[in-house]
Amino acid sequence: MDVSTDQELPSGEQDMEIRAVSADRLTFFGDAVVAIALTLLALELPVPEGKTNSELWHSATSHRESYLAFMISFVVIAAHWRSHHRVFRYVTATNTRLSSLTMYWLLMLVITPFATDVIGGEGAFQARFVFYAAVQFAACLLFILMVREVGRDDLYRVGTPPEVFSRAIRRIGMVALGFLVSIPVSLLTGWAYLCWIVVPVIDSIVDARRSRSGQEPSEA
Repeated sequence: MDVSTDQELPSGEQDMEIRAVSADRLTFFGDAVVAIALTLLALELPVPEGKTNSELWHSATSHRESYLAFMISFVVIAAHWRSHHRVFRYVTATNTRLSSLTMYWLLMLVITPFATDVIGGEGAFQARFVFYAAVQFAACLLFILMVREVGRDDLYRVGTPPEVFSRAIRRIGMVALGFLVSIPVSLLTGWAYLCWIVVPVIDSIVDARRSRSGQEPSEA
């Protein structure tokens, strides 16, 4: 008589296997949504027009803010995916709270192409800028909560390097700080974009010096 695999496994092992499959499905789903978000970014890029080289160049330069917003959004989403990959390759289980936080995080990433269109528009700079920065800050905050949930509920495999979670939180935390600081700065100057670059760059320099000095092991 045939006996199913589930019947052969003890209930504890069945539960572990189900949780592991759920974690893998959540990770794969996240990868798919990130890929879609990046694709939507490219689809929304304005195409320069013109019958001569001069007209084409003038059209392209007139869309420079949209192109800049695209590059910023691409780097931001890529940074989120890289951090997600670094953490979730160690995750072996999930729970309801982690799944919910992941859905909200992915929502912010899916909204990013729309926010990119908004910030690339003309006029009302402060309102457009604050909306974009708020979306990215929310995405960073949600990711930090996801990482904390993984550590809080022991959803990671045994032997996971202890610095994985702290480094991920610090890196995304610095990105979040850059977006948060840029909001009041945008009320004073149009160069608030620099906050998104300067804060993470400073953190990267400090992190590189720590790695060289051996204060903290480097991570692949």
